[in-house]
Amino acid sequence: MNSTLPRSMRLHRTLVSVVIALSVILAAAAGIVAYRSAGAAAPPADGGASVVDETRDGAVTAVDGLLVDAASPFDDDTPAVARLVPALLDALRRAATDAARDGIDVRVNSGWRSAEYQEQLLRDAVAQYGSQAEAARWVATPATSAHVAGEAVDIGPYAAADWMIAHGAAYGLCRTYDNEAWHFELRPAAVHDGCPALYRDPTEDPRMQG
Repeated sequence: MNSTLPRSMRLHRTLVSVVIALSVILAAAAGIVAYRSAGAAAPPADGGASVVDETRDGAVTAVDGLLVDAASPFDDDTPAVARLVPALLDALRRAATDAARDGIDVRVNSGWRSAEYQEQLLRDAVAQYGSQAEAARWVATPATSAHVAGEAVDIGPYAAADWMIAHGAAYGLCRTYDNEAWHFELRPAAVHDGCPALYRDPTEDPRMQG
């Protein structure tokens, strides 16, 4: 049928088809750019979660303890969980089992970290807070970090951290810093004596002075 149309009309239809196709392609490209931009700007899902841009050169990976998503305390294949010191991991799993009976899902937002991961978090904190002194209120050095030693775990979501604050002492799990409701360490004496007083932040912790 189209062969019977005047040449000028056939040419016009061809041009219209090309314009429509280009419009579709440009719209799709714009959508992809918008999607990536929105994803890059997304905030952490919960307090205590460690967020590092994996696209930068030399970035840490799961082998260093990076958790893109919160992990189960029972995940033996995740270094952030599996490389916690055995006594802490045992206490955490016992607490998580009992918390589940109360309808609370305990997740690990951050656990063991490599020294390289900790150093990168510290650099990011200095950039975010504007000084080494202010960053020290939130991130320890690799030499002093309980995470690097496998002796600290950041719990999420907030309901799980609240449960651990209320019940963790029975397992020897104690919140350490007043400004970090998610950070727990093992204090075996707490089973009988209760958890020790909180430090205001890590700068008051004598262990952080090394």
